Amino acid sequence: MNTAEKIYFLSDFHLGAPDHASSLIREKKIVEFLNIIRKDATEIFILGDMFDFWFEYSRVVPKGYVRLLGTLASITDSGIPVHFFVGNHDMWMKQYFQQEMNIQVYHEPRVFHYQNRKLFIGHGDGLGPGDHGYKMIKKIFRHPVSKWMFGVLPPYIGIGLADFFSRKSRAKTGQSDEVFHGPNHEWLIQFAYAQLKNEPVDYFVFGHRHLPIHFELQPGSVYINTGDWIKYNSYAILENGTLNLLYYKD
Repeated sequence: MNTAEKIYFLSDFHLGAPDHASSLIREKKIVEFLNIIRKDATEIFILGDMFDFWFEYSRVVPKGYVRLLGTLASITDSGIPVHFFVGNHDMWMKQYFQQEMNIQVYHEPRVFHYQNRKLFIGHGDGLGPGDHGYKMIKKIFRHPVSKWMFGVLPPYIGIGLADFFSRKSRAKTGQSDEVFHGPNHEWLIQFAYAQLKNEPVDYFVFGHRHLPIHFELQPGSVYINTGDWIKYNSYAILENGTLNLLYYKD
């Protein structure tokens, strides 16, 4: 075990929402946090929904977020690996992060091994039982034809439509994300239990839920949800083989 390793996990910034002014305040806080942890981080994982919407056209990306993107580029330039798992709000990523910032991008959950621990890591959308409507929509949105059809729209039309549907999604969700529904009704916990029937995992680490959660599945196996940076400013850190859920207070 490398006791000097400190690996950070955070997710769900939703930059761009609900308006530019609020997003800018949140972006500055996230940049401040990243500049603090870069002093001792050996790796950083961002588990999706960095943006409230993201689409990479062949020659265009959404404007803004220069403070965050510049900070991430500076972090990877310094030799600290940054990993990004696409979320349901920024699933339409291509090669921009890899080419411009040297950030590894993942479109599906993956298993990593650090500090003699096995970690199952992903954004978390579409996993577990239920939510069949979203799972069908996800398949449609991720299909190459859907990406192509959206890509032929002029950016101001495509991004405008995406902003509209993103706001509708948040309005429908309401405050339900802020309530822990119990292990029998939390889909990601149910997914973790199903995975444990096939393979041992020390830590399941997800975002998407917007609620910081530390839940012991069974002795030696824990589910961590990293919460969000809209309300909680929460993150997790793996150190000395233990993954802890923490909160940043600027």
